Amino acid sequence: MAAKKEAKAKEANTANIGFEDKIWAAACILRGNLDASEYKHVVLGLIFLKYVSDRFEARRAEILADPELGEDFADDRDEYEAENVFWVPEVARWQAVASAARTPEIGATIDAAMREIERENDALKGVLPKNFARPELDKRRLGDVVDLFTNVQVGGAGESKDLLGRVYEYCLAKFAEQEGKRAGEFYTPSSVVRALVEILRPFKGRVYDPCCGSGGMFV
Repeated sequence: MAAKKEAKAKEANTANIGFEDKIWAAACILRGNLDASEYKHVVLGLIFLKYVSDRFEARRAEILADPELGEDFADDRDEYEAENVFWVPEVARWQAVASAARTPEIGATIDAAMREIERENDALKGVLPKNFARPELDKRRLGDVVDLFTNVQVGGAGESKDLLGRVYEYCLAKFAEQEGKRAGEFYTPSSVVRALVEILRPFKGRVYDPCCGSGGMFV
């Protein structure tokens, strides 16, 4: 039984999430405007913004559909935090970002969304990227990426797979290919990660890693 559970968990963490090609297509839009070490931060930041927005909207839909909750609780932060969902202010939700995709202010709109999310969630203060308005980032291409992401559901209700972790892992692997040997500074291939975890088999006690990076080994 334990072996089956372990296999099932491993399958969930490594399964195809279904939209990797769209995610990488978004990254490729920025190719030529920025090098891989720069545009990976743009894409990963947008992935996170889309993820928290999708999760928020999915939870909001659940609340509205619940006869015991409904509209009276749709703006109750506790109903979101109880399900480990970040509170996303209206101006920071993906719909607001997407509506500005075709404007020269798209970079400033994304920066403002990041600041609002940090302001409303103590756990995220000072950690989100807020440099989308910088001049060297082509705003037309950035808008193209936003448009593409609009049609990708990154986070939803009742997801059994670690979608955000899987998307990050996939993108880091792709960026590593682009950066060549320099990528070893920030990315360990998933096959090496699996081998290390199988050797260590840390099923008891605690694991302390002050340099855990994206946390792929913990996942």
